[in-house]
Amino acid sequence: MNHTTTLSLSVLTLTMLAGASASAQYTPAAGQNAPREKRSVDVRDKTGRVIGQREVEVTPEADRFGNAQGNQFDLAVDGAFEGQTVAVIQLCTEFDFSLPKAALKEKGFSVYRWYGAPPTPEELEKALKKSVQLWVVSGTTRQLTDEHVRLIKRYFDQGHGVYIWGDNDPYYADANVLAKALFGAEMNGNLMGNETVGIKTKANKSGILPNHLLTTGIQQLFEGITIATIQPNNALTPLLYGSAGNLVTAVYEKNGKRAILDGGFTRLYCSWDTAGSARYVKNAAAWLVNVERFGDEVVSASLRN
Repeated sequence: MNHTTTLSLSVLTLTMLAGASASAQYTPAAGQNAPREKRSVDVRDKTGRVIGQREVEVTPEADRFGNAQGNQFDLAVDGAFEGQTVAVIQLCTEFDFSLPKAALKEKGFSVYRWYGAPPTPEELEKALKKSVQLWVVSGTTRQLTDEHVRLIKRYFDQGHGVYIWGDNDPYYADANVLAKALFGAEMNGNLMGNETVGIKTKANKSGILPNHLLTTGIQQLFEGITIATIQPNNALTPLLYGSAGNLVTAVYEKNGKRAILDGGFTRLYCSWDTAGSARYVKNAAAWLVNVERFGDEVVSASLRN
């Protein structure tokens, strides 16, 4: 067996092991906008007497917006990432991040957050070594230095997830700096959203990408209040088109790397109880962990093989 064959088999083995770990973290609903659930029902004879039971698939109860109700319809099981940390650089100071923090806790994540200003590059580098992903919420003026950007790009290139949040003009200063550095993308503009969108079809200009892990259990999603528009980019896959038909959220998923670029960070605190916000945040964090690449290294000890 030559070196190339040995290397290929090693990569295949690692991929299979990571895949096995990944399946333990995800619920049976993973990748389904409209999941079904199994229930036992009575089997009766002609007289009405119960003679046994059988299992059937049914549509689960929905919340008032039409999304399947219950954490079992999120992408990941509760507690799946116990012990893992989401690092957050929050440069917009108009909200306190308490709602997303509580949602992330359900999946086991803790949150380490810098508020109003970024850490020093040295502090950031140390924190990233202890975090499974980084979220950056942009402000109105650039605060990230070239050294910050270099560190974040290296982190991203190592396969760690990055969520870049912007919003309407001018709340995308650092979002655009990072997006350009990581995958040559940017956002601009200021549109009024404040609507709920359904699943994207060929017939409508708005909606969410169907049957993606990120949109698990979501048939209706709040787009945000005032939002920016992501410009077309071949590196990104559209995830959410707003009610005006503009691209609000897109994802990068190539070469074992994952990132999300979003022009609607008001979703993190405005109308939180409107369709899908908490589930979407939980799904995003579960996806950005990139279990398919890192396997047992990033999951709860109770779920490891």
